[in-house]
Amino acid sequence: MEETQERSLKPGAVATEKAETPTPFADLDPEVRLAIHCAAEKKAFDMVALDLRSIASFTEFFIIATGANQRQVQAIADEINEQLKKQLATRPVRVEGYGSAEWLLLDYGDFVVHIFNKEAREFYDLERLWRDARRVTLPENP
Repeated sequence: MEETQERSLKPGAVATEKAETPTPFADLDPEVRLAIHCAAEKKAFDMVALDLRSIASFTEFFIIATGANQRQVQAIADEINEQLKKQLATRPVRVEGYGSAEWLLLDYGDFVVHIFNKEAREFYDLERLWRDARRVTLPENP
């Protein structure tokens, strides 16, 4: 039993099935599209958006992005906060991890933005944990 559990915890050890058709970017709420655009403007990389509507009840979408260092992680979060507040009068319900900026979480209720540094992104591997979620097709220049 222990051997089976150990193998299943290793990345790539479990065959994963990709969720059906990706969710089109155009189908996202304006707040989610703007958050993705803001992260791209601040040069976030490895961006992924997951559609959780069919598998979770606490939120609809995850936006996952990576920043090169603490300052960039915070700058991405600041830009998302500022533009959502300015353009759509939307504020996060909760912000976690701003000080250390290893894993910064912006919870807007209907969607959650996760901004990681490279090491934390690899360690927590949210895409693997939420592998049953539909991916969102992101444009090259969101």
